[in-house]
Amino acid sequence: MITRETKEKMIVEIEYDLKNSDLIVITDYRGLNVKSISKLRSKLREGNCRYRITKNTMNRLACQNAGLEALECYFEGPTAIAYASSDPVLIAKIFSDFAKENEVLVIKGGMLSGNLLSPEELKALGEIPPREVLLAKIVGGFQSPIYGLHSALSGNLRKLVYALDAVRQQKESA
Repeated sequence: MITRETKEKMIVEIEYDLKNSDLIVITDYRGLNVKSISKLRSKLREGNCRYRITKNTMNRLACQNAGLEALECYFEGPTAIAYASSDPVLIAKIFSDFAKENEVLVIKGGMLSGNLLSPEELKALGEIPPREVLLAKIVGGFQSPIYGLHSALSGNLRKLVYALDAVRQQKESA
């Protein structure tokens, strides 16, 4: 049996994780076997994310202590929480992909930087392209006007060269 001191320590740990996470994802893991949960945890660890299964009463108390009472509505039935302080898009993508492979995983909701997210919003967050792709698009956006300016200026210079060449040829033939 778990002692009261151990439970209080666990509540403090959950509260710390809640306060220091950029993204919190709350799931219903019912129907997942240990192998599937371990696979999900290993994928999440690659993204620097923790996935914990704890009692709902402890989660509620930790949320109250952390000032995140809005999350309490998700603590019904078997609940697991993912805490991520790194790339929230990557973590949302891991959950979206895993939920496609394992239909029994239900994403209840979450929180991103203090804003409550529905399961649909978490799915949309997971569909954002990776950081490298977004940076490439930004660089392309900066490069496009410069390329257009270069083409326009070189076209005018080319026309000037053709005109001067035509004048030169006209003077040579006269």
